[in-house]
Amino acid sequence: MRKQIIIGNWKMHKTVRETVDFIQEVDKEVAGITVESGVGVPFTSLAVAKENAKNLIIAAQNCHFESQGAFTGEISVEMLQDLNITHVIIGHSERREMFNETDETVNKKAKKLLAKGMVPIICCGETLTQYEKKQTNEVVTRQIEKALEGINEEDVKTIVIAYEPIWAIGTGKTATAQIAQDVCRVIRDKIASLYDDVVANDIRIQYGGSVKPDNIKELLSQTDIDGALVGGASLEPSSFLGLVK
Repeated sequence: MRKQIIIGNWKMHKTVRETVDFIQEVDKEVAGITVESGVGVPFTSLAVAKENAKNLIIAAQNCHFESQGAFTGEISVEMLQDLNITHVIIGHSERREMFNETDETVNKKAKKLLAKGMVPIICCGETLTQYEKKQTNEVVTRQIEKALEGINEEDVKTIVIAYEPIWAIGTGKTATAQIAQDVCRVIRDKIASLYDDVVANDIRIQYGGSVKPDNIKELLSQTDIDGALVGGASLEPSSFLGLVK
């Protein structure tokens, strides 16, 4: 039985003080809840978030695949590991569209994280144009195939995949539960074809895209949706707890 996982992606929100306030209010409330839950916070807040979190997963929103070097503004996996960070979001559509993230760099980051015993949360998803042209399955399966290239089946089982249709991120538009389920099923089938049914059944697949407390129950009731990667609804304690509870 796959354990559900809900991760908030704060993007470029919250100061250090705001992060501490959020963690102190929320962390104790998720103790004992069976769903895994956590937040992806800005680099500047990782240390204090980790210090104050006893129950929440604290995730980074990105990393570099090299250990060190002349990469101004980048953060290495080793730096994150030094803060005891266990999960890292990679391949988010905003990173792909605005900061030149590619399928190849996602793959390199995933391999580096796995080599260090960390959990990559690999994002995939199609644009509105691709959706309207009925290219969703083609786009998503290509992203998954390239992201997992050269990764063995034991490592793949530890990865979390987040399907986020780009047209539903921060737009108020949400893929219906059936659309989300259908694409997550396609992803699981693709993993089965790359590995086998055991690996496909073990891997956890999240849905992300305008997820809110009032639609998360229906989304997570779908057979192949094991959690959510949540943006705006994860910024306020009451909303985040509404999602988790």
